[in-house]
Amino acid sequence: MYHAVSPNPNPETRQLSVSPAQFAEQMELLADHGCTPLTTAELAGIWRGGGRALPDRPVLITFDDGYEGVHTHALPSLTKHGFAATLFVSTGWLRGAYDTGGGLDAMLDWNQVRALAGQGVEIGGHSHTHPQLDQLDDADLEFELLRCREIVTGELGGAPVSFAYPYGHSDRRVRQAVRAAGFTQSLAVGNALARRPQGPYALRRVTVRRSTDVTEFERLIDGRAIGRTFARDRALTKGYAVVRRARQGGRKAAALIPGPLRQKGPRTRV
Repeated sequence: MYHAVSPNPNPETRQLSVSPAQFAEQMELLADHGCTPLTTAELAGIWRGGGRALPDRPVLITFDDGYEGVHTHALPSLTKHGFAATLFVSTGWLRGAYDTGGGLDAMLDWNQVRALAGQGVEIGGHSHTHPQLDQLDDADLEFELLRCREIVTGELGGAPVSFAYPYGHSDRRVRQAVRAAGFTQSLAVGNALARRPQGPYALRRVTVRRSTDVTEFERLIDGRAIGRTFARDRALTKGYAVVRRARQGGRKAAALIPGPLRQKGPRTRV
């Protein structure tokens, strides 16, 4: 899982960015290790029994959000090796008629997205405004999914079939809504290898950061020491999940209290 590919990322994206030189070196390593990149849709189709065998050393190369460096810096390396990839776009962050102004760095425009699609990059959905989907009510959740799918379909002439959860967060309700919106598979984070038993709407990925050096990257693509590498991330994710569930429960309980009985004034925030 990649985000920005940039020599000078904004502070907001720096940790989850890689430099163009890093990305080029990592693609060379994938080639040297005999990896076969697939799009997310291709992998899901094979696992559903589409008649094609899984290639040796399959790997997904994915990008979240829609940063301009995917076109400017990543595409040349992908093209050099003939690698497939999937870009998950937050449609309200891309430059153009639908821009909500939420992008964290230089974002792609739709001509660049079309150029990526023309080079074989699968374009998937990543919501419209990149919210935490499991914190939305049903109406807002449906809007985020359908608006994203509608815009991608209108701009590219075909509906996206793959989705990635913003921030990696989902629950059963969100996964069901993603399926109902017409997406046939979706990716989380989890920082673990993708495995068929995870199901088509909870496939895991490993995070590539600016701090990911050559040795660590080789461990990731070999599937070695992933648990140890991301132990801290997993602990933080599990802890945050508890907080998020508590917040959801608090909001539901508050909604059941008649308005006049709700106390006003300072609240303790978690």
